Amino acid sequence: MKNVIVGQSGGPTSVINASLLGVFKTAKDRGADIVYGMVHGIKGLLDKDVVDLSKQIKNDLDMDLLKRTPSSFLGSCRYKLPAIEGNEKTYDQIFATLKELDIYAFFYIGGNDSMDTIDKLSRYGKKIGSPIRFMGCPKTIDNDLAITDHTPGYGSAAKYIAATTKEIIRDGLVYDYPVVSVIEVMGRNAGWLTAAAALAKGEDCEGVDMIYLPERVFDVDAFVKKTGEMLKENRSIVIAVSEGVKVADGRYVCELADHVDYVDAFGHKQLAGTARYLAGKVAEKYGVKTRAIELSSLQRCAAHITSRIDVTEAFNSAGAAVKAAFEGKTGMVACLKRVSEDPYMCITELANVSDIANVEKKVPAEWITKDGTYVTPELIHYIRPLIQSEITPLWVDGLPRHLRLVK
Repeated sequence: MKNVIVGQSGGPTSVINASLLGVFKTAKDRGADIVYGMVHGIKGLLDKDVVDLSKQIKNDLDMDLLKRTPSSFLGSCRYKLPAIEGNEKTYDQIFATLKELDIYAFFYIGGNDSMDTIDKLSRYGKKIGSPIRFMGCPKTIDNDLAITDHTPGYGSAAKYIAATTKEIIRDGLVYDYPVVSVIEVMGRNAGWLTAAAALAKGEDCEGVDMIYLPERVFDVDAFVKKTGEMLKENRSIVIAVSEGVKVADGRYVCELADHVDYVDAFGHKQLAGTARYLAGKVAEKYGVKTRAIELSSLQRCAAHITSRIDVTEAFNSAGAAVKAAFEGKTGMVACLKRVSEDPYMCITELANVSDIANVEKKVPAEWITKDGTYVTPELIHYIRPLIQSEITPLWVDGLPRHLRLVK
């Protein structure tokens, strides 16, 4: 008997369920008897909250719906496994549950923190001589995982950001008086998402005026001054800024106005209010109309505008993880490797999870302009293939139909 188990962790994406489907379908095709799903990730496993996915995904229609359903079908968590040393009871509990379920392979879909979970479980498994294989399936809209060319989830979020930015630019030009729009994009320490706003520029769109990434120190006074200079020449100014931009003393810009109280299990502060703070500064200085636009969770759950490339790669990379596990691999991640630019093509390759866990991949310095207010053509060229083509929702009564977990 070869039972497998899969979980989803961290912030969701609009294609994370395509990865889930990749694990489920590939495992079943390779002879898995039961594919279990952890409800709310590793925390659900600790609580013995698991479901048989065959009872949730019953036919081809369910599969089509699942890959078009945003967010994490199984639910997510931000639960940090403790260090192995001194916490063996926690790991013994996990492995006892896996043995009880007769698990052959364990798959975890997630980002940096999720790969930390795979790293710890695979190391403890080797320590106690467990035959269970542990594999990571990359996921994060932030695109900040090391080694992989990009992460499933990023392309669709980039597509939403670029498309929405184009619409905001059009809206800003409606009136005959100045309007400054500041768009706040997710991205704590890496600016990949915010950089996608640059794709809005084209023959039908003027594009954003400035882009600020967290890879560069942010100067509030310089920002206000440059905005004022642009207002002398343009009626509408649109600026994209990462939520995680910091000033010289290390504080997030959003902390300049509001005290940030919430911190998750991995020590991450909740970031919000960057656009609101900067828009207020501009309004105060120049007396013009400003708009603070937070894309917030919309950029990670807009499944009606997913990239077909993204869906396909999410499914394929998860399938590659299953294939590798069934061939005896463990402690690895199925990454994407770009092998061709024109035409664009990515293949999957395996990397050691220890080389990925807790490592952040940031936007290279050479892909940001010298003044730190825009990105270079090389970065735009890197992103553009990832947003291509669409996957049409299944519309019912005028709205997209989703698949729901039923317990």
